Amino acid sequence: MTSLCRGMREQHWGLAAARGLGLDTTQYSLRGSNVHNVGEHGWYQGKGTVNATPINFKQFFAELPRAVSQTEVSHKNAMLKLDAALTTVRKLFLSCHKAGGRVVFIGNGGSASIASHMAVDYTKNGAVRAIAFNDVPTLTCLANDFGYDNVFSKQLEYYATKKDVIVIISSSGRSLNILAAAKAATAMGCAVVTFTGMNPNNALRALGSINFWIPSADYGIVELTHLSLLHAMVDIRLQSERAAQWKKR
Repeated sequence: MTSLCRGMREQHWGLAAARGLGLDTTQYSLRGSNVHNVGEHGWYQGKGTVNATPINFKQFFAELPRAVSQTEVSHKNAMLKLDAALTTVRKLFLSCHKAGGRVVFIGNGGSASIASHMAVDYTKNGAVRAIAFNDVPTLTCLANDFGYDNVFSKQLEYYATKKDVIVIISSSGRSLNILAAAKAATAMGCAVVTFTGMNPNNALRALGSINFWIPSADYGIVELTHLSLLHAMVDIRLQSERAAQWKKR
Protein backbone atom coordinates (compact mmCIF):
# COMPACT_ATOMS: atom_id res chain seq x y z
CA MET A 1 0.00 0.00 0.00
CA THR A 2 2.90 2.33 0.74
CA SER A 3 4.23 2.04 -2.80
CA LEU A 4 0.79 2.74 -4.27
CA CYS A 5 0.36 5.85 -2.15
CA ARG A 6 3.90 7.22 -2.51
CA GLY A 7 3.86 10.68 -4.08
CA MET A 8 0.06 10.84 -4.10
CA ARG A 9 -1.33 14.00 -2.51
CA GLU A 10 -4.71 13.60 -0.80
CA GLN A 11 -6.42 16.27 -2.88
CA HIS A 12 -5.60 14.26 -6.02
CA TRP A 13 -6.60 10.89 -4.59
CA GLY A 14 -9.12 9.95 -7.27
CA LEU A 15 -11.45 6.99 -7.65
CA ALA A 16 -8.96 5.21 -9.91
CA ALA A 17 -6.39 5.34 -7.12
CA ALA A 18 -8.97 4.09 -4.64
CA ARG A 19 -9.74 1.13 -6.90
CA GLY A 20 -6.01 0.48 -7.10
CA LEU A 21 -5.98 0.14 -3.32
CA GLY A 22 -8.81 -2.40 -3.50
CA LEU A 23 -11.49 -0.06 -2.13
CA ASP A 24 -15.09 -0.48 -3.24
CA THR A 25 -16.05 2.49 -5.42
CA THR A 26 -18.90 0.87 -7.35
CA GLN A 27 -21.64 3.08 -5.87
CA TYR A 28 -19.99 6.32 -6.90
CA SER A 29 -20.64 8.20 -10.10
CA LEU A 30 -19.22 11.60 -10.91
CA ARG A 31 -21.52 12.08 -13.89
CA GLY A 32 -24.84 12.77 -12.15
CA SER A 33 -26.24 16.11 -13.28
CA ASN A 34 -27.53 16.80 -9.78
CA VAL A 35 -24.27 16.05 -7.96
CA HIS A 36 -22.38 19.30 -7.35
CA ASN A 37 -18.86 20.28 -6.34
CA VAL A 38 -17.22 16.95 -7.11
CA GLY A 39 -14.58 18.42 -9.40
CA GLU A 40 -12.99 16.71 -12.37
CA HIS A 41 -11.98 13.59 -10.48
CA GLY A 42 -13.23 13.84 -6.91
CA TRP A 43 -11.53 11.69 -4.34
CA TYR A 44 -12.47 8.77 -2.19
CA GLN A 45 -12.76 9.51 1.52
CA GLY A 46 -14.14 6.72 3.66
CA LYS A 47 -17.57 6.16 2.10
CA GLY A 48 -17.95 8.74 -0.62
CA THR A 49 -16.58 11.18 -3.11
CA VAL A 50 -16.25 14.60 -1.59
CA ASN A 51 -15.52 18.08 -2.83
CA ALA A 52 -12.23 18.20 -4.74
CA THR A 53 -12.67 21.72 -6.11
CA PRO A 54 -11.29 24.56 -3.96
CA ILE A 55 -14.05 27.05 -3.25
CA ASN A 56 -14.01 30.30 -1.32
CA PHE A 57 -16.18 31.21 1.65
CA LYS A 58 -18.69 33.10 -0.47
CA GLN A 59 -19.23 30.07 -2.69
CA PHE A 60 -19.50 27.77 0.31
CA PHE A 61 -22.21 29.83 1.97
CA ALA A 62 -24.03 30.23 -1.35
CA GLU A 63 -24.28 26.45 -1.49
CA LEU A 64 -26.41 26.24 1.66
CA PRO A 65 -29.62 27.86 0.35
CA ARG A 66 -29.21 26.02 -2.95
CA ALA A 67 -28.86 22.67 -1.17
CA VAL A 68 -31.97 23.36 0.92
CA SER A 69 -34.11 24.60 -1.97
CA GLN A 70 -33.12 21.69 -4.24
CA THR A 71 -33.51 18.96 -1.63
CA GLU A 72 -35.45 16.04 -3.08
CA VAL A 73 -38.00 14.14 -0.99
CA SER A 74 -39.45 10.78 -1.98
CA HIS A 75 -42.46 9.10 -0.42
CA LYS A 76 -43.96 5.83 -1.67
CA ASN A 77 -42.35 6.17 -5.11
CA ALA A 78 -43.64 9.74 -5.46
CA MET A 79 -41.82 13.04 -5.07
CA LEU A 80 -42.98 15.60 -2.49
CA LYS A 81 -42.40 19.33 -2.37
CA LEU A 82 -40.12 20.23 0.50
CA ASP A 83 -42.67 22.26 2.50
CA ALA A 84 -45.24 19.48 2.23
CA ALA A 85 -42.67 16.88 3.23
CA LEU A 86 -41.56 18.81 6.32
CA THR A 87 -45.21 19.30 7.34
CA THR A 88 -45.90 15.59 6.86
CA VAL A 89 -42.91 14.50 8.94
CA ARG A 90 -43.69 16.99 11.70
CA LYS A 91 -47.24 15.61 11.92
CA LEU A 92 -45.80 12.08 11.94
CA PHE A 93 -43.62 12.97 14.94
CA LEU A 94 -46.57 14.49 16.82
CA SER A 95 -48.80 11.50 16.07
CA CYS A 96 -46.05 9.16 17.23
CA HIS A 97 -45.80 11.01 20.55
CA LYS A 98 -49.58 11.05 21.01
CA ALA A 99 -49.70 7.28 20.44
CA GLY A 100 -47.07 6.70 23.13
CA GLY A 101 -44.13 6.22 20.79
CA ARG A 102 -40.74 7.91 20.51
CA VAL A 103 -38.75 9.52 17.75
CA VAL A 104 -35.41 7.69 17.63
CA PHE A 105 -32.47 9.45 15.96
CA ILE A 106 -29.57 7.41 14.53
CA GLY A 107 -26.32 8.49 12.88
CA ASN A 108 -22.55 7.99 12.70
CA GLY A 109 -19.86 10.61 13.34
CA GLY A 110 -21.11 14.11 12.53
CA SER A 111 -24.57 12.66 11.96
CA ALA A 112 -24.43 11.19 15.48
CA SER A 113 -23.93 14.73 16.79
CA ILE A 114 -26.96 15.86 14.81
CA ALA A 115 -28.91 12.92 16.23
CA SER A 116 -28.06 13.86 19.84
CA HIS A 117 -28.74 17.55 19.21
CA MET A 118 -32.14 16.88 17.65
CA ALA A 119 -33.17 14.38 20.33
CA VAL A 120 -32.78 17.15 22.93
CA ASP A 121 -34.45 19.84 20.82
CA TYR A 122 -37.44 17.72 19.86
CA THR A 123 -37.94 16.73 23.49
CA LYS A 124 -37.48 20.18 25.04
CA ASN A 125 -38.81 22.47 22.31
CA GLY A 126 -40.94 20.16 20.20
CA ALA A 127 -42.90 18.41 22.97
CA VAL A 128 -42.04 15.07 21.38
CA ARG A 129 -40.51 12.04 23.12
CA ALA A 130 -37.13 11.70 21.41
CA ILE A 131 -33.89 9.82 22.03
CA ALA A 132 -30.62 9.10 20.22
CA PHE A 133 -28.81 5.76 20.25
CA ASN A 134 -25.41 7.30 21.05
CA ASP A 135 -24.60 6.06 24.55
CA VAL A 136 -20.88 5.18 24.45
CA PRO A 137 -20.92 2.10 26.74
CA THR A 138 -23.84 0.67 24.79
CA LEU A 139 -22.19 1.30 21.42
CA THR A 140 -18.89 -0.23 22.48
CA CYS A 141 -20.55 -3.20 24.17
CA LEU A 142 -22.68 -4.05 21.16
CA ALA A 143 -19.81 -3.45 18.73
CA ASN A 144 -17.62 -5.77 20.78
CA ASP A 145 -20.26 -8.51 21.04
CA PHE A 146 -22.09 -8.25 17.71
CA GLY A 147 -19.86 -6.16 15.44
CA TYR A 148 -20.16 -2.47 14.61
CA ASP A 149 -22.50 -3.21 11.72
CA ASN A 150 -25.16 -4.16 14.30
CA VAL A 151 -24.81 -1.42 16.94
CA PHE A 152 -28.05 0.29 15.90
CA SER A 153 -30.12 -2.68 14.78
CA LYS A 154 -29.51 -4.42 18.12
CA GLN A 155 -30.63 -1.33 20.03
CA LEU A 156 -33.78 -1.23 17.93
CA GLU A 157 -34.33 -4.89 18.77
CA TYR A 158 -33.96 -4.15 22.49
CA TYR A 159 -35.78 -0.83 22.78
CA ALA A 160 -37.98 0.07 19.82
CA THR A 161 -41.65 -0.66 19.27
CA LYS A 162 -43.78 -0.32 16.15
CA LYS A 163 -45.17 2.93 17.61
CA ASP A 164 -41.76 4.60 17.17
CA VAL A 165 -40.50 6.68 14.28
CA ILE A 166 -36.86 6.01 13.36
CA VAL A 167 -34.92 8.94 11.88
CA ILE A 168 -31.73 7.78 10.16
CA ILE A 169 -29.15 10.42 9.23
CA SER A 170 -26.25 9.52 6.92
CA SER A 171 -24.36 11.74 4.49
CA SER A 172 -23.31 8.83 2.28
CA GLY A 173 -26.35 6.62 2.85
CA ARG A 174 -24.26 3.47 2.60
CA SER A 175 -22.80 2.68 6.04
CA LEU A 176 -23.56 -0.94 6.87
CA ASN A 177 -24.81 -0.27 10.41
CA ILE A 178 -27.14 2.41 9.05
CA LEU A 179 -28.57 0.12 6.38
CA ALA A 180 -29.02 -2.66 8.93
CA ALA A 181 -30.92 -0.27 11.19
CA ALA A 182 -33.25 0.81 8.39
CA LYS A 183 -34.05 -2.78 7.51
CA ALA A 184 -34.56 -3.78 11.16
CA ALA A 185 -36.86 -0.81 11.81
CA THR A 186 -38.97 -1.59 8.75
CA ALA A 187 -39.23 -5.25 9.75
CA MET A 188 -40.52 -4.13 13.16
CA GLY A 189 -43.23 -2.01 11.54
CA CYS A 190 -41.69 1.37 12.46
CA ALA A 191 -41.98 4.38 10.20
CA VAL A 192 -38.52 5.29 8.87
CA VAL A 193 -37.42 8.79 7.81
CA THR A 194 -34.02 9.08 6.13
CA PHE A 195 -31.69 12.01 5.49
CA THR A 196 -28.87 11.42 2.99
CA GLY A 197 -26.74 13.20 0.38
CA MET A 198 -23.83 12.41 -1.95
CA ASN A 199 -24.80 9.78 -4.52
CA PRO A 200 -28.47 10.11 -5.58
CA ASN A 201 -28.64 6.31 -5.84
CA ASN A 202 -27.36 5.62 -2.32
CA ALA A 203 -28.88 2.54 -0.71
CA LEU A 204 -30.48 4.23 2.31
CA ARG A 205 -32.51 6.58 0.12
CA ALA A 206 -34.62 3.61 -0.99
CA LEU A 207 -35.28 2.24 2.51
CA GLY A 208 -37.32 4.93 4.27
CA SER A 209 -41.00 5.77 4.40
CA ILE A 210 -39.98 9.34 3.59
CA ASN A 211 -36.51 10.11 2.24
CA PHE A 212 -34.74 13.49 2.14
CA TRP A 213 -31.76 13.63 -0.25
CA ILE A 214 -29.40 16.62 -0.37
CA PRO A 215 -27.96 17.41 -3.85
CA SER A 216 -24.36 17.94 -2.78
CA ALA A 217 -21.18 15.88 -2.59
CA ASP A 218 -19.68 18.02 0.18
CA TYR A 219 -19.95 16.53 3.67
CA GLY A 220 -20.24 19.92 5.36
CA ILE A 221 -23.04 21.11 3.08
CA VAL A 222 -24.95 17.84 3.48
CA GLU A 223 -24.64 17.83 7.28
CA LEU A 224 -25.60 21.49 7.63
CA THR A 225 -28.63 20.98 5.39
CA HIS A 226 -29.75 17.95 7.41
CA LEU A 227 -29.47 20.01 10.58
CA SER A 228 -31.37 22.93 9.02
CA LEU A 229 -34.27 20.79 7.84
CA LEU A 230 -34.61 19.05 11.21
CA HIS A 231 -34.35 22.37 13.05
CA ALA A 232 -37.06 23.87 10.86
CA MET A 233 -39.61 21.29 11.95
CA VAL A 234 -39.03 22.21 15.60
CA ASP A 235 -38.49 25.94 15.40
CA ILE A 236 -41.33 26.84 13.05
CA ARG A 237 -43.77 24.85 15.13
CA LEU A 238 -42.64 26.59 18.31
CA GLN A 239 -42.97 30.03 16.73
CA SER A 240 -46.46 29.29 15.45
CA GLU A 241 -47.55 28.18 18.92
CA ARG A 242 -46.19 31.37 20.45
CA ALA A 243 -47.97 33.47 17.83
CA ALA A 244 -51.23 31.76 18.65
CA GLN A 245 -50.73 32.46 22.35
CA TRP A 246 -49.98 36.10 21.70
CA LYS A 247 -53.19 36.53 19.70
CA LYS A 248 -55.25 35.23 22.62
CA ARG A 249 -53.74 37.89 24.85
